[in-house]
Amino acid sequence: MNLALNTATTILPVDDVARAHSFYTEKLGLPRRGMTEDGSELLGADGGPMLQLKPVSDGKHSEHTALSFEVRDIERVVQDMEARGVRFQDYDLPNLRTENHICTTDSEKCAWFMDTEHNILCVHETLGAQADYQL
Repeated sequence: MNLALNTATTILPVDDVARAHSFYTEKLGLPRRGMTEDGSELLGADGGPMLQLKPVSDGKHSEHTALSFEVRDIERVVQDMEARGVRFQDYDLPNLRTENHICTTDSEKCAWFMDTEHNILCVHETLGAQADYQL
């Protein structure tokens, strides 16, 4: 078996599926794919990677980046997302500093934000390479 040939699903815990659904469809523009029997919302383009918004009752969420979207022209993407109401995190730490919400390293640019359920998300641009898709 070769897992590289299979479509992956990212499962994010959410406290409120309807609220999370609005964020991911309206703010990030992800298409709806349907619902599962347990009440999870499925998002993403047919045939591509899928995002499952899984209802949880314990309120536990990851303390690290749970999902990152590769984009082209991160500066424009950040501006567009801000115009849609997405709030980016800013950092001023010894090993992580953002300027205009974007952290730049030798190999990539990254900008972090949270969804309505406190999951940490990211948009990133790989420097010197073209992304295959755009958020």
